Amino acid sequence: MSKLAGMEMFVKVVECGSFTAAAELSGVSSTMVAKHVRIIEERLGTRLLHRTTRRQHLTEVGQLYYDRCKQALAEVALAEASASELHATPRGLVRLVAPVSFGNQNLVPVLAAYLARYPDVKVELTLDNRVSDLITDGYELGIQIGDIDTSFSELVARPLRPYRRILAAAPTYLAQQGHPEHPEQLSTHSCLGLSYWRHHDKWHLIGPDAETCEIAVSGRFSANQGSALRTAALLGAGIVLQPEMSLAEDIATGRLVHVLPQWSFKPTPMYLIYRQNTRPTAKLRSVIDFLVQHFGLEP
Repeated sequence: MSKLAGMEMFVKVVECGSFTAAAELSGVSSTMVAKHVRIIEERLGTRLLHRTTRRQHLTEVGQLYYDRCKQALAEVALAEASASELHATPRGLVRLVAPVSFGNQNLVPVLAAYLARYPDVKVELTLDNRVSDLITDGYELGIQIGDIDTSFSELVARPLRPYRRILAAAPTYLAQQGHPEHPEQLSTHSCLGLSYWRHHDKWHLIGPDAETCEIAVSGRFSANQGSALRTAALLGAGIVLQPEMSLAEDIATGRLVHVLPQWSFKPTPMYLIYRQNTRPTAKLRSVIDFLVQHFGLEP
C-alpha cells in the first residue's frame, strides 16, 4: 500500500467519523480501512486514533498528522490537475488580498509582470492589514504575514520566504548623527516607527548567534504606513525599521545605508493561502506558481 493511499484513507476515516463510513465511501471493506490506519501507526510508532466501540477521537499526533495530510493531498491534487486543464490558457478574474505595505511595495510589481505574461487574466487586489476570511470574503488567494490559524482544514497555507525587517538610514543622516555600532546606541537616534505597533517604542532585534536585544527607541516622526516611513528615511529624518524586500533597491543604489547589518527584527512567517481544490483552474494555478517563484522559500 502506498503512503499516499494510506493518507487519503486516514483523512476519510477522520472526516467520515468511522471506519465503516469510510469503507462505504471508498467501496472497500472495513478491514481494509483498518489495515491502512494500522500500517500508518506502525510506521510512525504511535497511535493516531483513540478507538472505542461507539466513537473515535484523534490523538494529539493524529490531529497534527491529519492537518499535514490535508495540506499534502491538496498539493498533490494541484499538481495532478486534468490534462486539458494543464494545457488550458489562463483566463478570467483573480481576486486576492494582501497586507498594505507588502502589497504596495512588493506584490504590485510582481502582479504587473504576471499580467504581462498572461494577457487574458484580470487581477483585483485588495490591500488590508486585517486577516481576511478567504472563503467568506470571496477571495481566491491571500498573503498573510504572521502566524496562521490551522483550524481551517479547507485552506492550504503555503510557506513563503519569512518577512525580515532591517534597519536603514540616509547617508546624510548618518553623516550628521554617526553610525550606531550596537543596537543599544539606537536609543540616542531618531527612530522612525509604525504608530499602530502595540509596542512601537521598543524594537526587539536578533543578531549574531541568535543574540537578542530589546531597545527603547524614540523619534519625532511616526506613521501608520511603512511607505511613509521609508520616504522619511530617504529625506534624512532618521533610522527606519522596514522589510528587507522594500529597502533592497534603495540600499543597492546608495539612497539608504544598511544600519547594523548583522541585526534585524525577528523574521515573521509569511504564507500564501488558498482554498483546497481538486481541479484548480489554469488561472489559479498560474498565479500560485508565479507568486511562489518570486516569494517562495529558497531552494
